[in-house]
Amino acid sequence: MNNYFKVLRPGINSTFQDLGRFGLQHLGIVASGCMDQLSFCNSNKLVDNKISEGALEFAYQGPLLEMNGENALVAISGKVNFNLIKKNGEIIKGKSNESFQISNGDKIDILSTINSVYGYFSIFGGFKIEEVKGSVSTLVKAKIGPNNGNKLKINDKIFFRKSHQTNKLKKIEFDFDRDNVIRVMKGLQVHYFSKNSQDDFFSKEYKVTKLTDRMGMRLEGIKLENTVNKNIKSEGITKGSIQVPGDGQPIILLSDHPTIGGYPKIANVITADYDKLVQKTPGTIIKFKLVNLAVAENAFQDYVRKF
Repeated sequence: MNNYFKVLRPGINSTFQDLGRFGLQHLGIVASGCMDQLSFCNSNKLVDNKISEGALEFAYQGPLLEMNGENALVAISGKVNFNLIKKNGEIIKGKSNESFQISNGDKIDILSTINSVYGYFSIFGGFKIEEVKGSVSTLVKAKIGPNNGNKLKINDKIFFRKSHQTNKLKKIEFDFDRDNVIRVMKGLQVHYFSKNSQDDFFSKEYKVTKLTDRMGMRLEGIKLENTVNKNIKSEGITKGSIQVPGDGQPIILLSDHPTIGGYPKIANVITADYDKLVQKTPGTIIKFKLVNLAVAENAFQDYVRKF
């Protein structure tokens, strides 16, 4: 019997992701991968998968999926408003960060994320999706990954594997860090900016704008003054780099960032605060806090203990 979900509504930005596709940036292929690693890994823990198993990532509004096949154990992680619609029409309010059983003919309606951007849907045994260069992460702009490198679309079928049946339900106590202070380290071209602008960046507030996606997050705030050169020779860049183009408004590069860039970088978000950052919705006011390498490394150790 084929086991699959039929996509009745694809959602705004629903793609398959895992922890990333590494070692190819020199070829112009960025790692991509899930935006919020902790939420992603939690979704797999809830259904007893290895934490790197591919999951369905959605932003703001998720998909409406109809189950066809044998019973399965699934979970939705993050802060998500969703319903389980039983085959008989009964509607059950879903609970995030808890695994639950789904049966043939049932529907999952992922209505919205709550004061956050990204959520994850995992299934016990994993989805039947093809790896590309060792990963199932989808990079839509380059059409790389499963589903021909595309977002979900209506009437797609999402097949899933079936191994031994499990009824072991799990729950993870979880809440997002509500703190809006993002810790950063100095960027390679921090000296390109006036002393006043450096002080402003590390002390003043910035607003997350609507011009934000998996590639980058544009901010709005005090204009930063570049006193050296508004461009540099293109060089390799990383997730969390904060570039400042000619208009003086920072852009934080996110998981689908370009592999090289030619704008000066004033700072870089530390790994431990990246998940918190990407869940900030447009309109959120954030502040940057400058930290040194020792603080960043200690924060990273605290971060990995959550997995």
